[in-house]
Amino acid sequence: MSSTETNHWTPAQKAHEWTTAALRTRAQLVAAGGCAPFLSDPPIARRTHPAPAYPGAPSLPGYMIPAHGAFDPGTEPRTTPGSFALAPDIGGPLMFASPDTPGMPAPSCKTAWDFLPPGWTVEQIPSRVESQVRRTDTSVEFADARGVWRRVTFPVGFEPITQLEHARLGIVTPEMRRVAEREPHLTPEQIRDEVAAGRMVIPANVNHLAHNLDPMCIGRASKTKVNANMGASPVSSSTDEEVEKLRWAEHWGADTVMDLSTGGDLDACREAIISHARVPIGTVPIYSMIIGRTIEELTHEIILETIEHQAKQGVDYMTVHAGLLRAHLPLVKDRLIGIVSRGGSLLAKWMLSHATPEGPAENPMYTGWDEICDILRRYDVTFSIGDGLRPGGLADASDQAQLAELAVIGELTERAWRHGVQVMVEGPGHVPFDQIEYNAKLQRAICHGAPFYVLGPLVTDVFPGYDHITSCIGATAIAYHGAAMLCYVTPKEHLGLPKRGDVKEGCIAYKIAAHAADVALGIPGTRDWDDALTKARAALNWQKHFELAFDEDTARAYHDEDLDVDTDFCAMCGHDWCSVRISKEIQHFASGKADGFQRGKPVKTAPLTVEQKEILERRGYLKPEEIHRLVEKARNRKSVEGQDKTNKAACHSDYVDAAEAKRLQREVLGEELV
Repeated sequence: MSSTETNHWTPAQKAHEWTTAALRTRAQLVAAGGCAPFLSDPPIARRTHPAPAYPGAPSLPGYMIPAHGAFDPGTEPRTTPGSFALAPDIGGPLMFASPDTPGMPAPSCKTAWDFLPPGWTVEQIPSRVESQVRRTDTSVEFADARGVWRRVTFPVGFEPITQLEHARLGIVTPEMRRVAEREPHLTPEQIRDEVAAGRMVIPANVNHLAHNLDPMCIGRASKTKVNANMGASPVSSSTDEEVEKLRWAEHWGADTVMDLSTGGDLDACREAIISHARVPIGTVPIYSMIIGRTIEELTHEIILETIEHQAKQGVDYMTVHAGLLRAHLPLVKDRLIGIVSRGGSLLAKWMLSHATPEGPAENPMYTGWDEICDILRRYDVTFSIGDGLRPGGLADASDQAQLAELAVIGELTERAWRHGVQVMVEGPGHVPFDQIEYNAKLQRAICHGAPFYVLGPLVTDVFPGYDHITSCIGATAIAYHGAAMLCYVTPKEHLGLPKRGDVKEGCIAYKIAAHAADVALGIPGTRDWDDALTKARAALNWQKHFELAFDEDTARAYHDEDLDVDTDFCAMCGHDWCSVRISKEIQHFASGKADGFQRGKPVKTAPLTVEQKEILERRGYLKPEEIHRLVEKARNRKSVEGQDKTNKAACHSDYVDAAEAKRLQREVLGEELV
């Protein structure tokens, strides 16, 4: 096809061609040399144009549903064609994936199966009719979730400890079964296969499992996860406050929590957090290593002792900045902000302070990597390989320093897998929007699909105080393009230690990003929640609307600030301008889209709760006298159950005539909202 012809394609046609080209590149890659062992690409999911809605319905010239698109992310197909992401490939490198923009790195042809410990082998064997696993003292034969049989051999006397080691032996652990319960679109066997491939981790320290830990997973085959950071600093917070923030983060949806304490009694704080946490806990051990000593005094023995101590306490995953090498240090000289990672900057200083006439010393985390792996394996602690050279501003993103470190992180990933240790990889914090897909897919290639765990990224640097917003924009994009876990950013980022309210705002911003990406990727069932709330809105069923809201109290309080009665319109539009109410009249339904809901007599809502009052008081938009009025209104409300027509609220649409409704709207809401 000539360039002249393609220049006249519609955007939909171009998008279709790009998607086809990406799959064609994938097919060529497989044909050229194959990919990871036992990989079998699923058949392409093809979709056709929907049938006309009614005889004589208008056609849609130029509109094309992507031939390789994922399926509708709701339980039942509704009015949208479904996700425009690639078709799901559970058990392959494109589990839930966005189509590659031209020029993006292709997925790696390798997985954790290519990096087995010494004395291990794996081979594909002919399929068998029976499904029974065959085990001996040195081998196991089992079928994966795709029906591919493999034989794995291992040294005599080997006993698995980590989730990765169990998965390699075909074992479905209780933790994998629990993860499958929490990820209903995946089976326990699929969870096992993803863990065995290194594309999924289950951070579950054997000692934390003895407390309250509820196992979860991080991987692109699963729903996108959110991490919340917290921790005491030398100038703020305490152990009790950090435990309270832990509870608060769990309440607002954090899937994991990192204790980044740098002040106070770090040991006691960590112990308290682990003993109370239902979610996996992560740490950055180097913070504890330099308490009471300078970075120059850090030794190999201190590093190993600190890591083992935290592993014994029950830490589920650890950030270790081992990818930053002495050869990388000259690459940061032209950066605008240099090294912004605390761990990265500390280790860079250590290398310079231990310089010899030949040059700086090497990163002790890198030279001690194999010993660190041995410790983490004993307790099944997951690596979160830190990006010590992540960019701290847009100008430094995707530079030589960042990418050179990423190449070393790929090597460290392979070495950790050889030790049987689970791995995820940390990613950049400040990235222009146009570079986000490249960062995600370069990591996917270099680290062979190991889960990507990213901070943000922030897509602009000029909104301090609002960086939970600037970063969740980037977080949505990078989750769509391949990141498996998002580290939240709070409004206090770059400014101070987050308090309880900041934790809530950060968690909610990132739950929005994670859920939006999951819907876009076509993960089955992820849009059911949205569809249920849409039906409640269509029925003007306010009670159901509030119940389905992620933050029910805030939704109720904002609604009740203007109208504390159950109406078939809201304060934003008023009665006459309410498009949903008008649409109901057009479609001739009353409330059938909200199961079990029939609008009856108008009732006043329950009094504002203490929490709802606090929301309004803290919002900052209300004058003191307005706040007082709201509180008094809540205090003086009485139950109106069984009220008759004469006791109806004056603003209810089935009671007042149009002229009266308009008058009340002017008085209560103001002319500017009409």
